[in-house]
Amino acid sequence: MLRRLDGLLQGDYRTLWRGAGLDLADLREYQHADDVRHIDWNVTARLQVPHVRQFTEDRELSAWFLLDLSGSIDFGSGDQTKLGLSEGFVAALARLLTRHGNRVGAVLYHPGAADPRQRLAVLPPGLGRLQVLQLLARMRQPPLQAARGQRQARGRPLAGQAAAADAAPTRLADLLARAEGMLRRRSLVFVVSDFISEPGWSAPLGRLARRHEVLAVRLVDALEMALPDIGLLTVEDAETGEQLLVDTQDAGFRQRFEALAAAHEQQLRDQLIDAGVDVLELATHDDLLAALLRYVALRRQRALAVSGHRLPAELRTPRASATAPA
Repeated sequence: MLRRLDGLLQGDYRTLWRGAGLDLADLREYQHADDVRHIDWNVTARLQVPHVRQFTEDRELSAWFLLDLSGSIDFGSGDQTKLGLSEGFVAALARLLTRHGNRVGAVLYHPGAADPRQRLAVLPPGLGRLQVLQLLARMRQPPLQAARGQRQARGRPLAGQAAAADAAPTRLADLLARAEGMLRRRSLVFVVSDFISEPGWSAPLGRLARRHEVLAVRLVDALEMALPDIGLLTVEDAETGEQLLVDTQDAGFRQRFEALAAAHEQQLRDQLIDAGVDVLELATHDDLLAALLRYVALRRQRALAVSGHRLPAELRTPRASATAPA
């Protein structure tokens, strides 16, 4: 997979995601979504048309992975979980970036950790293969079950109100706020999550996107959108341990579930658009390489459109999304 992606994602001399540059290369007319800080006001005043400066970009950049490792990530209706999909994405992108001399770091969010101080762990940026291996090792050994293990040791039930009372809910806003306060230099930021969280994360994500190049990597599973007809089914909240017995043979119940899931999906997409970030959707049933190549194709098409070519119909939205097929 690395051979297919290497060169397509960044090439030998320019990266798909640009680092910080100082040398002025050219001027061009302002386009939608350009950084207003790059406007050349002297040229704009003379020509009466907004122009922005283009710089010779540095090859090196700092990349950060903001990793949601909440209980809902450790779910998958097939052979692969969202956590496994997240590991595959991080392994591929981190290895590609470090092979070209870029530094990668991570902020790992464990809302289920027993110790509140362990809920946000930082791996400082580093170079090389060992940095990638250390990042993957940190992902594979998160303290996801710490709080639940304590409840089991005390003999308390995991279902119902008792489990929900002790559980720490997922607040992506905490993860994004930590990154917002920590990242000073302009960086490439991957927010890897299923975005199943308490509200309030859209505003810090938007602020982060104004200062950095942000890609929201959304992990999805088909079973989260529709339930099959398989009779009585016990479902458990992966974060609180609360269990419910549902009858999937009830067509009305399945329709209500799908309607609520569709409404949540639309709300989530609207929040991501309002935040102004690119979105890459990765499904547990889809091929990771194929999804990444689709995203690269969309991004290249949009880059051509910004440079003066006609915008393709599928990209005539505020931000393009490489969505995995159902």
